[in-house]
Amino acid sequence: MQIDRRQLLAGASAVAATTFAQSAFGAWEPSERYPDPAIRTLDPSFNKYRIYNAALERLATGYRWAEGPCWFGDGRYLLWSDAAMDRISRWDEITGQVSVYRSPANKPNGLTRDRQGRLLTCEHMGRRLTRTEHDGTLTVLADKFEGKRLSSPNDVVVASDDSIWFTDSIWGIASNYSGSVAPQELPTQVYRIDKTGKITVVIDDIDKPDGLAFSPDEKKLYVIEDGVHPQIFRVYDVVADGTKLANRKTFISIAPGTGIADGFRVDVDGNLWCGWGGGAGNDGVMVFNSSGARIGAIDLPGRASNLCFGGYRNSRLFITASHSIFALYLRTQGVKGG
Repeated sequence: MQIDRRQLLAGASAVAATTFAQSAFGAWEPSERYPDPAIRTLDPSFNKYRIYNAALERLATGYRWAEGPCWFGDGRYLLWSDAAMDRISRWDEITGQVSVYRSPANKPNGLTRDRQGRLLTCEHMGRRLTRTEHDGTLTVLADKFEGKRLSSPNDVVVASDDSIWFTDSIWGIASNYSGSVAPQELPTQVYRIDKTGKITVVIDDIDKPDGLAFSPDEKKLYVIEDGVHPQIFRVYDVVADGTKLANRKTFISIAPGTGIADGFRVDVDGNLWCGWGGGAGNDGVMVFNSSGARIGAIDLPGRASNLCFGGYRNSRLFITASHSIFALYLRTQGVKGG
């Protein structure tokens, strides 16, 4: 029998592609050992947050670059974004079913809820921050500052005074993969929107701000600076009745070769749970205490972009990691607003 050489090559390529996909992105199976070896204690203080028979669960897979998880406790479902797929997806806790929440979605990135339970969305394609009202209509909260267009809102949090804080970086205008190539009109900055809708710049001294989150008492704001090497977590004091920031400091300087951070959230003890990436051994979640020391890690088969707390009493960690969504029960709770 004569075999077409092109068929052989095509078959070999398909096998190679499948093998690569399985090793790079699909090499995860539910743990049969307890405690789950993917959850690593780097300091004994981390053990108090672990539940010995709680293991990583993969809730969904098949995405291009999952981002921005956001929990809706009243409906018991999780939303997350995928700018490359131009979609917001939904996972239902009761049924385990995954569905499309919104598509097209203006290539969304960071998601969170305001204090009234409405969805806030950072849109790369729209170069704007929007709010989804309870009736499903969209309200544009910010798309310009002083007459110039924002670049691409990246991540967003909400303070207890209802003010909205978001980072505006360049990733949505840098490629057509997760946004649309366009000129940059404003510096990369962090903005605050008060209850009246007034927009002010609260940080103008960071190059490419990324993830951000408040400390539990809202006296500090942590922001990741992507435009420096090594990457740095900055921390600011929240002053002037919560309207301004002061006293910029370096909170964590990431050592070369130990990975990089993306989005993060804070628990009630002030620990920072950070989406992490950098290749085998660095992909997953890195946990820092309120002093900036690494105390724990969660290993995943792909880079983790972001995470949030949700589930019963806000004690389940949901992680967007490259092509998949993971979850883990913990003995701690996330703070509100992120």
